[in-house]
Amino acid sequence: MKLTGFDRTLALVTGAAGGIGHALVRLLLDSGSVVVATDVHAPALPVHPRLHAYALDVSDAAAVDALVATVETQHGPLGFGIHVAGVLQVGTVDQIDDAQWRRVFAVNTDGVFHVSRALARVMTPRRRGAIVTVSSNAAGVPRHGMAAYAASKAAATMFTRCLGLELAPHGIRCNIVAPGSTLTPMQTGMWADAEGAQRVIDGSPETYKAGIPLRKLARPDDIAQAIMFLLSDQAGHIAMSDLYVDGGATLRG
Repeated sequence: MKLTGFDRTLALVTGAAGGIGHALVRLLLDSGSVVVATDVHAPALPVHPRLHAYALDVSDAAAVDALVATVETQHGPLGFGIHVAGVLQVGTVDQIDDAQWRRVFAVNTDGVFHVSRALARVMTPRRRGAIVTVSSNAAGVPRHGMAAYAASKAAATMFTRCLGLELAPHGIRCNIVAPGSTLTPMQTGMWADAEGAQRVIDGSPETYKAGIPLRKLARPDDIAQAIMFLLSDQAGHIAMSDLYVDGGATLRG
């Protein structure tokens, strides 16, 4: 089955500089979309006639509004919005300081709010569009030493579901993809040595973390393909869903 609904559709992707965002940009371009790729610094991506790269700090509401206005004026109506931008903060609650807590929420939660609000304002009058938030399986399962990250992703998840409830009557679908451990710099940056991947796959009883039943880590493409499905015509009756893509690690659907 070939996914449809992408040809010439303008997509805004945050967090596009690497990992999942980079993989998603490639799939969107391969499917015929026009892509506005953003990150805190303009992503260094291969030149493509349907690709436009911009710097965007999603924690800055005014910058988000200005970029969406620029995109709508210069490139056309936005049909897709995908929130991939995210930051990780590890450490137990007694170790996390106020600035670290605020930074995680500023990007992972406020950023989703800022971009979604801007997209809702332009999509609602047109009565069409699709928005996908990349959350985390940590949003639904407690994680030792990841309270700030998990809480910020849980907030972004519920926000997106509420947004979906508001926008569904206008023909706009909002959904969530919740990745598990994925081979990105965010993941590998937590590893102390070459055995890091195997430890993630095996799980960690001392921190109450289950392993991965599929016995492998996700690739960025695995997550990007799930996002593509939720954007596609084939997912045309799916709204407010939270799709876990974690190899069964959270033992839930």
